[in-house]
Amino acid sequence: MIRLQKYLAECGVASRRASEKLITDGVVTVDGIVVTELGTKVDPAVQKVTCDGQPVKREQKVWIMLNKPTGVICTSDDPQGRETILDMLPASSTRLYTVGRLDVMSEGLLLVTNDGDLAHRLMHPRHHIEKKYQVWIERELTPDEIDRMLKGLNCRGEKLKVLSVTSLQGRARSPSGPRTARRAVPTERFGYTLTLGEGRNRHIRRMMEVLDRKVIRLLRVSVGPLRLEKLRTGEHRNLEPWEVEKLHKAVGH
Repeated sequence: MIRLQKYLAECGVASRRASEKLITDGVVTVDGIVVTELGTKVDPAVQKVTCDGQPVKREQKVWIMLNKPTGVICTSDDPQGRETILDMLPASSTRLYTVGRLDVMSEGLLLVTNDGDLAHRLMHPRHHIEKKYQVWIERELTPDEIDRMLKGLNCRGEKLKVLSVTSLQGRARSPSGPRTARRAVPTERFGYTLTLGEGRNRHIRRMMEVLDRKVIRLLRVSVGPLRLEKLRTGEHRNLEPWEVEKLHKAVGH
Protein backbone atom coordinates (compact mmCIF):
# COMPACT_ATOMS: atom_id res chain seq x y z
CA MET A 1 0.00 0.00 0.00
CA ILE A 2 1.18 3.51 -0.80
CA ARG A 3 -0.20 6.99 -0.13
CA LEU A 4 -2.12 8.24 -3.14
CA GLN A 5 -0.22 11.52 -3.50
CA LYS A 6 3.10 9.67 -3.35
CA TYR A 7 1.92 7.23 -6.01
CA LEU A 8 0.86 10.11 -8.30
CA ALA A 9 4.26 11.73 -7.82
CA GLU A 10 6.08 8.46 -8.56
CA CYS A 11 4.04 8.12 -11.75
CA GLY A 12 5.18 11.56 -12.91
CA VAL A 13 1.70 13.12 -12.74
CA ALA A 14 2.97 16.04 -10.66
CA SER A 15 5.15 16.83 -7.67
CA ARG A 16 3.86 15.47 -4.36
CA ARG A 17 2.55 18.87 -3.29
CA ALA A 18 0.82 19.42 -6.64
CA SER A 19 -0.57 15.88 -6.46
CA GLU A 20 -2.15 16.72 -3.11
CA LYS A 21 -3.96 19.63 -4.76
CA LEU A 22 -5.18 17.37 -7.57
CA ILE A 23 -6.67 15.07 -4.94
CA THR A 24 -8.38 17.85 -2.98
CA ASP A 25 -9.65 19.33 -6.27
CA GLY A 26 -11.52 16.08 -6.88
CA VAL A 27 -9.91 15.05 -10.17
CA VAL A 28 -8.41 11.77 -8.90
CA THR A 29 -10.38 8.52 -8.73
CA VAL A 30 -9.60 5.10 -7.28
CA ASP A 31 -11.61 2.25 -8.80
CA GLY A 32 -13.98 4.81 -10.27
CA ILE A 33 -14.64 6.62 -7.00
CA VAL A 34 -13.49 10.23 -6.53
CA VAL A 35 -11.03 10.50 -3.62
CA THR A 36 -10.45 13.87 -1.96
CA GLU A 37 -8.98 12.80 1.38
CA LEU A 38 -5.21 13.21 1.70
CA GLY A 39 -3.46 10.20 3.16
CA THR A 40 -5.65 7.70 1.32
CA LYS A 41 -3.65 4.57 0.53
CA VAL A 42 -3.89 2.50 -2.63
CA ASP A 43 -2.53 -0.80 -3.91
CA PRO A 44 -1.48 -0.08 -7.52
CA ALA A 45 -1.25 -3.81 -8.24
CA VAL A 46 -4.99 -4.31 -7.84
CA GLN A 47 -6.58 -0.85 -7.89
CA LYS A 48 -7.12 1.46 -10.87
CA VAL A 49 -6.17 5.10 -10.40
CA THR A 50 -7.08 7.89 -12.81
CA CYS A 51 -6.37 11.63 -12.92
CA ASP A 52 -8.57 13.86 -15.07
CA GLY A 53 -10.01 10.69 -16.54
CA GLN A 54 -6.64 9.35 -17.65
CA PRO A 55 -5.22 6.08 -16.23
CA VAL A 56 -2.20 6.56 -13.98
CA LYS A 57 0.67 4.10 -13.98
CA ARG A 58 4.31 4.11 -13.01
CA GLU A 59 6.67 5.29 -15.73
CA GLN A 60 10.34 4.67 -16.21
CA LYS A 61 12.21 7.27 -14.21
CA VAL A 62 13.93 10.00 -16.21
CA TRP A 63 16.77 12.07 -14.70
CA ILE A 64 18.51 14.72 -16.79
CA MET A 65 21.27 17.16 -15.90
CA LEU A 66 21.16 20.41 -17.87
CA ASN A 67 23.62 23.30 -17.93
CA LYS A 68 21.08 26.11 -18.13
CA PRO A 69 22.09 29.25 -20.05
CA THR A 70 20.91 32.75 -19.20
CA GLY A 71 17.64 33.86 -20.78
CA VAL A 72 15.95 30.47 -20.34
CA ILE A 73 13.15 30.09 -17.80
CA CYS A 74 12.39 27.10 -15.55
CA THR A 75 8.74 26.57 -16.44
CA SER A 76 7.03 24.25 -18.90
CA ASP A 77 5.30 27.12 -20.70
CA ASP A 78 5.73 30.89 -20.86
CA PRO A 79 2.95 33.31 -21.96
CA GLN A 80 5.64 35.73 -23.14
CA GLY A 81 7.05 33.16 -25.55
CA ARG A 82 10.49 32.97 -23.95
CA GLU A 83 12.61 29.84 -24.26
CA THR A 84 11.99 27.28 -21.52
CA ILE A 85 14.16 24.43 -20.27
CA LEU A 86 11.80 21.96 -21.97
CA ASP A 87 12.57 23.61 -25.32
CA MET A 88 16.19 22.56 -24.80
CA LEU A 89 15.37 18.87 -24.23
CA PRO A 90 14.18 16.11 -26.59
CA ALA A 91 10.40 15.73 -26.83
CA SER A 92 9.13 13.41 -24.09
CA SER A 93 5.85 11.57 -23.58
CA THR A 94 6.23 11.94 -19.82
CA ARG A 95 5.78 15.12 -17.82
CA LEU A 96 9.13 16.56 -16.80
CA TYR A 97 9.77 19.29 -14.26
CA THR A 98 12.76 20.85 -12.58
CA VAL A 99 14.14 20.06 -9.12
CA GLY A 100 14.12 23.63 -7.84
CA ARG A 101 14.72 26.59 -10.11
CA LEU A 102 17.26 29.08 -11.35
CA ASP A 103 16.11 32.59 -12.19
CA VAL A 104 16.15 33.68 -15.81
CA MET A 105 19.57 35.38 -15.63
CA SER A 106 21.27 32.60 -13.62
CA GLU A 107 23.11 29.67 -15.17
CA GLY A 108 24.34 26.22 -14.38
CA LEU A 109 23.31 22.85 -13.02
CA LEU A 110 19.62 22.09 -13.22
CA LEU A 111 18.05 18.67 -12.65
CA VAL A 112 14.97 17.70 -14.67
CA THR A 113 12.92 14.60 -13.87
CA ASN A 114 9.57 12.82 -13.73
CA ASP A 115 10.45 11.30 -10.33
CA GLY A 116 8.23 13.46 -8.17
CA ASP A 117 8.89 11.61 -4.92
CA LEU A 118 12.69 11.91 -4.98
CA ALA A 119 12.47 15.46 -6.35
CA HIS A 120 10.27 16.43 -3.39
CA ARG A 121 12.78 14.97 -0.93
CA LEU A 122 15.69 16.78 -2.57
CA MET A 123 13.88 20.11 -2.31
CA HIS A 124 12.65 19.68 1.27
CA PRO A 125 14.68 21.79 3.75
CA ARG A 126 14.94 18.97 6.30
CA HIS A 127 17.33 17.03 4.07
CA HIS A 128 19.83 19.94 3.90
CA ILE A 129 20.91 19.28 0.31
CA GLU A 130 23.82 21.65 -0.22
CA LYS A 131 24.16 23.64 -3.43
CA LYS A 132 27.32 25.43 -4.57
CA TYR A 133 27.35 28.56 -6.73
CA GLN A 134 30.06 30.63 -8.31
CA VAL A 135 29.30 34.34 -8.32
CA TRP A 136 31.23 37.18 -9.90
CA ILE A 137 30.78 40.74 -8.62
CA GLU A 138 32.38 44.07 -9.47
CA ARG A 139 33.83 44.82 -6.01
CA GLU A 140 35.64 42.59 -3.53
CA LEU A 141 33.86 41.47 -0.36
CA THR A 142 35.39 42.63 2.91
CA PRO A 143 36.08 40.15 5.76
CA ASP A 144 33.29 41.81 7.76
CA GLU A 145 30.81 41.36 4.91
CA ILE A 146 31.76 37.69 4.54
CA ASP A 147 31.25 37.23 8.29
CA ARG A 148 27.80 38.82 7.98
CA MET A 149 26.92 36.43 5.13
CA LEU A 150 27.87 33.46 7.31
CA LYS A 151 25.85 34.71 10.29
CA GLY A 152 22.86 35.80 8.19
CA LEU A 153 21.66 38.98 6.51
CA ASN A 154 18.19 40.42 7.06
CA CYS A 155 16.39 41.05 3.78
CA ARG A 156 12.75 42.10 3.69
CA GLY A 157 11.82 40.03 6.71
CA GLU A 158 13.91 36.97 5.85
CA LYS A 159 17.28 35.93 7.21
CA LEU A 160 19.54 34.84 4.36
CA LYS A 161 22.84 33.09 5.02
CA VAL A 162 25.49 30.94 3.40
CA LEU A 163 27.40 27.97 4.82
CA SER A 164 30.74 28.99 3.31
CA VAL A 165 32.41 31.63 1.15
CA THR A 166 35.60 30.85 -0.78
CA SER A 167 37.45 33.30 -3.00
CA LEU A 168 38.15 32.26 -6.58
CA GLN A 169 41.77 33.46 -6.46
CA GLY A 170 40.91 37.08 -5.82
CA ARG A 171 40.30 39.10 -8.99
CA ALA A 172 39.05 36.35 -11.29
CA ARG A 173 38.25 36.15 -14.96
CA SER A 174 34.87 34.45 -15.39
CA PRO A 175 34.51 31.93 -18.23
CA SER A 176 32.19 32.67 -21.13
CA GLY A 177 30.19 29.89 -22.77
CA PRO A 178 28.70 30.14 -26.26
CA ARG A 179 25.41 31.50 -24.87
CA THR A 180 27.04 34.18 -22.71
CA ALA A 181 29.90 35.48 -24.84
CA ARG A 182 27.69 38.05 -26.57
CA ARG A 183 26.93 39.95 -23.35
CA ALA A 184 28.71 43.29 -23.14
CA VAL A 185 30.02 42.98 -19.57
CA PRO A 186 33.50 43.42 -18.07
CA THR A 187 35.64 40.29 -18.35
CA GLU A 188 37.34 40.80 -14.99
CA ARG A 189 35.61 40.78 -11.65
CA PHE A 190 35.90 39.24 -8.17
CA GLY A 191 34.76 35.63 -7.98
CA TYR A 192 33.54 33.54 -5.04
CA THR A 193 32.16 30.07 -4.41
CA LEU A 194 29.15 30.18 -2.10
CA THR A 195 27.58 27.13 -0.44
CA LEU A 196 23.89 27.19 0.49
CA GLY A 197 22.20 24.74 2.84
CA GLU A 198 18.73 26.07 2.10
CA GLY A 199 17.92 28.16 -0.95
CA ARG A 200 15.31 30.93 -0.86
CA ASN A 201 13.97 32.80 -3.87
CA ARG A 202 16.83 34.80 -5.50
CA HIS A 203 18.86 34.00 -2.38
CA ILE A 204 22.32 35.07 -3.53
CA ARG A 205 21.17 38.06 -5.58
CA ARG A 206 19.23 39.42 -2.60
CA MET A 207 22.26 39.00 -0.31
CA MET A 208 24.38 40.93 -2.77
CA GLU A 209 21.75 43.67 -2.93
CA VAL A 210 21.98 44.07 0.86
CA LEU A 211 25.78 44.34 0.53
CA ASP A 212 25.46 46.82 -2.35
CA ARG A 213 27.17 44.52 -4.86
CA LYS A 214 26.26 44.09 -8.51
CA VAL A 215 26.08 40.46 -9.65
CA ILE A 216 27.82 40.08 -13.02
CA ARG A 217 27.35 36.34 -13.34
CA LEU A 218 25.80 33.61 -11.19
CA LEU A 219 26.50 29.94 -11.94
CA ARG A 220 25.31 26.87 -9.98
CA VAL A 221 28.04 24.22 -10.05
CA SER A 222 26.66 21.47 -7.78
CA VAL A 223 23.50 20.06 -6.22
CA GLY A 224 24.17 17.61 -3.40
CA PRO A 225 26.60 14.96 -4.68
CA LEU A 226 26.29 15.98 -8.35
CA ARG A 227 28.74 18.33 -10.06
CA LEU A 228 28.39 20.29 -13.30
CA GLU A 229 32.00 19.59 -14.28
CA LYS A 230 32.51 19.39 -18.07
CA LEU A 231 28.92 19.86 -19.24
CA ARG A 232 29.00 22.89 -21.55
CA THR A 233 26.47 25.72 -21.49
CA GLY A 234 23.22 24.57 -23.10
CA GLU A 235 24.17 20.88 -23.06
CA HIS A 236 22.36 18.11 -21.20
CA ARG A 237 22.84 14.42 -20.40
CA ASN A 238 21.00 11.61 -18.65
CA LEU A 239 22.19 10.78 -15.16
CA GLU A 240 23.97 7.49 -14.68
CA PRO A 241 22.26 4.94 -12.37
CA TRP A 242 25.00 5.40 -9.76
CA GLU A 243 24.34 9.16 -9.77
CA VAL A 244 20.61 8.62 -9.11
CA GLU A 245 21.58 6.22 -6.32
CA LYS A 246 23.73 8.97 -4.80
CA LEU A 247 20.69 11.27 -4.78
CA HIS A 248 18.66 8.59 -2.96
CA LYS A 249 21.43 8.21 -0.37
CA ALA A 250 21.65 12.00 0.08
CA VAL A 251 18.04 12.06 1.32
CA GLY A 252 18.31 8.79 3.25
CA HIS A 253 15.92 7.01 0.89
